[in-house]
Amino acid sequence: MPRIRPVRWPVVAVPVIDPSLKPLADNDQAEVGPSRPSQRRPARADLMALGAYVLLGVLVCLNYWGDVQGRVSSHLPTDHSWFEWLFAHGAYSVRHLENPLFTMRQNAPLGVNMMANTSLLGVTLPLAPLTMLLGPQVMYALYLGGALAATAATSYWVLSRHLVRSRAAAFVGGAFLGFAPGIVHHANGQPNFVSNFLLPLIVSRVLRLREPGRWRRNGVALGLLVAYQIFINEEMLLLTALACLVVVVAYAVQRPAATRAAAGTFIAALGLAGGVALLLTAYPVWFQFNGPQSYRGLQGGVFHNWGEDLAAFVTFPRDTLAGDPAVEQTIGLTEQNSWFGWPLVLVAVAAVVLLVRRSLAVRITALLMVLFTLAALGPRIRLGGEETTVNGPWHYIPDDLPLVEMMMPTRLTLVVAAAVGVLLALAWDALTPATRPVTAHVPAQRTGEPETAEPASTTAGAARTTATARRWLRPVGYAAIALALLPLIPRPLPAQPVEPPPHFVTAGGWRPYVPAGRTLVPVPIPSNVHGLPTLRWSVLTGQEFPIPAGYFIGPNEKGEGVFGAPNRPTSTLIYSTMDSGTVPALTEENRRQAVEDLRWWRASVVVLGAQPKEAVLRELMTGLLGQPQRVDDVWLWDVRPLVD
Repeated sequence: MPRIRPVRWPVVAVPVIDPSLKPLADNDQAEVGPSRPSQRRPARADLMALGAYVLLGVLVCLNYWGDVQGRVSSHLPTDHSWFEWLFAHGAYSVRHLENPLFTMRQNAPLGVNMMANTSLLGVTLPLAPLTMLLGPQVMYALYLGGALAATAATSYWVLSRHLVRSRAAAFVGGAFLGFAPGIVHHANGQPNFVSNFLLPLIVSRVLRLREPGRWRRNGVALGLLVAYQIFINEEMLLLTALACLVVVVAYAVQRPAATRAAAGTFIAALGLAGGVALLLTAYPVWFQFNGPQSYRGLQGGVFHNWGEDLAAFVTFPRDTLAGDPAVEQTIGLTEQNSWFGWPLVLVAVAAVVLLVRRSLAVRITALLMVLFTLAALGPRIRLGGEETTVNGPWHYIPDDLPLVEMMMPTRLTLVVAAAVGVLLALAWDALTPATRPVTAHVPAQRTGEPETAEPASTTAGAARTTATARRWLRPVGYAAIALALLPLIPRPLPAQPVEPPPHFVTAGGWRPYVPAGRTLVPVPIPSNVHGLPTLRWSVLTGQEFPIPAGYFIGPNEKGEGVFGAPNRPTSTLIYSTMDSGTVPALTEENRRQAVEDLRWWRASVVVLGAQPKEAVLRELMTGLLGQPQRVDDVWLWDVRPLVD
C-alpha cells in the first residue's frame, strides 16, 4: 500500500476566463478563484471581427439599398412598413415632445398603445435625430444591418472575454449568434428580433452576479440592461430569462458547493437588479397592460399552434446559400426559427458527444438545446408540414396563462440557436492550442489522494500519442465546422417595389385640407391586409396628419388583442370591392353609413392616389360621396360639408 504524503498544490497556467462562465472539466476539483478582467482595449483581431460582421450586415440588406425609398421586404412588406412607421413615430415624439408610449397618429380617433406593440422605443427615440436627417426608410435599412452586426459583436465580446481562449472561436460563435438562420429570417421586416445586442451582455452579467465584493455594481448593471431591453423586445428578454434560469439551475446541480458559497451574493445582486429594473420600467409596463388601448391575450391564444416542425431543424433556410424558397410550400411559411441544415445538426451532436464529459459549459449548453427544442414543438408534433396525432408540450399549457398566452412556441428555438452558437465557439476552442496566458490558480489534485508518478517512458509515449491525435483532429474539426456553416451564409434579403406616394402627399398639398384635429382618410384605409402603400403616406410625411385604422395590435370589442382596428362598414366595403374588382349595388344605407364612419374618423378629406385598383375604388367612393376633385395627382373628396 503506497504511503500517503501531504500534497502540494502546484499552480498551473489557465487562460483569463470569468470563473462563472469557464467551461470547467470534470477533473477540475475546485472552483477557479476570481480572475482579473481581461484586456479591455480592442485588439486587431477584435477590429477585424467587427469589420467582418459589418460587411455581413451590409450584404443582408443589399437589395434594399438599390432603391431604399421604394423597396420593402417581399416576405413581410406590412411589417417592414410598420417599422418604418415606428422610426417616424420616434422622431415625431421627440420633435413634438409627446408621450412616446401612446400615439394618435394612427387609428384615429382612439390611438395606439405603443407599449402594447413592438414599438422599439429603445432604438427609435435615441436615433430620432438621425431619422429626422435621413428619413425613416434610410434609417430602417441602416439600423437593420447595424443591429445584426452589433448582436454578433457583443456576442463575440462576451465569448472572447469570458468563455473561450481563441479569438477565432469567439468569431465563429459571434457570427452564428448574430446571423443565425432564424435571426436572418426575422430580418425580413422584423428588426426587433434582430436587435439582440444587449442579450449577451445580460447573460454575462447574470452569471457574474456571484462575484464577491461586486454585487452592487453587477446588480445595478444588470438592472439597467434589463430595463433597456424592455424597450427593445420584451419577448426576447423573456426567452433569455428562461434560458438563464435553466443555466443557473443546471450549474447549481453540478456545482453545489460553489453554489452554496455564492448564493447570498447572487441573490442580493439579483434583488438589486430587479429593483433597478422595476424602478425604471414600472410605469411603462403598467401602461402596457392597463393604459388606453391595452388588451388581454392575442386572438384567443391562436399563436400557441405555431410549433416548430421537426423537419425544420435539418432543413436549409430560404435566405442562405443552400436555401430554396420552394421549401416554404410545406414548412416554414410563417417563420423559420431553427433551420440549421443537416450538416450543422450532425456537427452539433458530434461536439456534444465528444465534449460533454469534459466541459461543464457543454453540458449546460446541451441541456438548453434539448429542453428548448422540446418546448418549441407546440401542442401537436409536426413533421414535414403534416400535423401528427402526437401531443406536444403546449397541449398541456392553458391558452390564457399570463405572459405565456402571447408566446409562439416556435420562437423558443431561438434559444436553441443561441446555444448552438455557444457550442460552436466551445468546439472550435477545444481544437485550438492554449496561447493566451494565465493568471488564475487551479488546484491540480484533490487533498488526500496518493501522489503517484508515471514512468517517464509512459508519459512521453502518451504525449506523443496525444500530439499525433491532435495533429489530424484539428484540421478535421475545423473543416467540419466550416463546412457545416458555409451553406448557412446569408444571401441578400428579398425585396419588392412598393407603390410610390402621390406628389400631393409628399409635397404637402394636403395641408390646406387637413386642419388640426382632423384626419386624412387614404383609400384604401390602412390595415394589416390592405393599404400598405397608404400607411407609408403617414411615414413619408413624418406623421404630420393622423390616419384612421392602420397596422398595429389593439383591443376588439371584448378587450382581446387583434391585428388592426375593428372594421367599420365603409372600410369593409372598400376591402371587399378591392378583392372582387367590382362595385356592388350601393344603397342609401351604404351612403349614410359612410358619412357616419367619416364622422367617427373625424375626416377632413378622402384621398385616392394612383394604384392598380384605382378605377374601381374611384367608382365606389364616387357612389358613396359624390364626384371628386382632381388635385395634383390624386382624387380628393372634401367631406367637411358632409360631416360638420
